[in-house]
Amino acid sequence: MTKIWFHDTLDLNALTANGDNCMPGNVGIEFIDFGDDWIKTRMPVNERTKQPYGRLHGGASVVLAETIGSVGAAMTIDQSKFAVVGMEINANHIRPVKDGYVYAVARAESMGRTTQIWSIRIEDEAGKLVCISRITMAVISIERA
Repeated sequence: MTKIWFHDTLDLNALTANGDNCMPGNVGIEFIDFGDDWIKTRMPVNERTKQPYGRLHGGASVVLAETIGSVGAAMTIDQSKFAVVGMEINANHIRPVKDGYVYAVARAESMGRTTQIWSIRIEDEAGKLVCISRITMAVISIERA
């Protein structure tokens, strides 16, 4: 597999810090690993990400999916010329999680000139599927962003 990243490597600490003062930081999303064509994050299941009944909130899973898909897409383009913006996201919630961490891995399914489609698998600490999501990103010129 060929590397899809615009730069030779990804600075995971910088990607995590970039979300410190907005939604990803508020829910504790951390970028923890990447390969030639995938990127991985984790998010705690705690009072910030649970619904009132003590389970991971489906919306928190979507925040995790949109964060990793958007950042993944952004890392594949020349950001001095282009930006990526979300067009559509969906999520199927498979099983509940009550504590610990969930892990998301995003892979590009299609990387076109004007759109990208990313699949995101969210799993619990035992590797069981929690949610599967897909996000469509528009690639636009920086002047339109």
